[in-house]
Amino acid sequence: MRSAGLDLVKWTAIVTMVADHLRYLWPAADGLFVIGRLAFPLFCLALAINVGRSDPAMWPSRSAARYLGWLLVFGVLSEGPYRWLDTGSQTLNVIPTLTLGLLLAWAIHHRQALACLLGLSAALTAALLSDHLMYGLPGVLLPAAILIARRYGGAGWLLPCALAVAGNVTNSWLRAHPLQPIALVILSTAAMSLPIGLWLARQERWQVSRVGRWGYAFYPLHLALIAGLQRLTAALGI
Repeated sequence: MRSAGLDLVKWTAIVTMVADHLRYLWPAADGLFVIGRLAFPLFCLALAINVGRSDPAMWPSRSAARYLGWLLVFGVLSEGPYRWLDTGSQTLNVIPTLTLGLLLAWAIHHRQALACLLGLSAALTAALLSDHLMYGLPGVLLPAAILIARRYGGAGWLLPCALAVAGNVTNSWLRAHPLQPIALVILSTAAMSLPIGLWLARQERWQVSRVGRWGYAFYPLHLALIAGLQRLTAALGI
């Protein structure tokens, strides 16, 4: 069923992601990087909410297969634009992290043999390839941790908030300068991302346009557009 709160979470994730990537046009705009720390945890929250709304006994299903299929397809399609935008990146684009996170979240929610096997494989893959995944192992664990926190509440939210911070510490600059004032603001924003997302998810009375499957295509398209603008401004000396 349609959820205005969930769409609001997705829209906020998309807007903050775009703000983060606009840094490639304005590298000195540190505020954009701070805003961007909301994006990944909000995408993970949306993923966890979607998984949590499904019937635990109804798996595998066509909707689950479509969900995984869209992530796999656009994970591949997004790699070229991502490399074009961030030529020096040591990680893959963000979709492989979300894909592994989905598999692990399925294991937590459905608890069937195949789901558990896929979840275990995802966790082992993330542990082995953490340095090559955006947000690393903490990013893969985050959706499952959100599912558990939504189930038990209370202090259970400390773990996903900590994982949201740990995922950002995979950034080499933040890892090397964790006590710099701007780093403390960045990590504090990451820590607050999920409380903000939970508040957004409860706003069912807001009139929000639905985020459909176009959201998958938006990711590589906006990367390509920003990369193209980056090359154009450099060529024009702007």
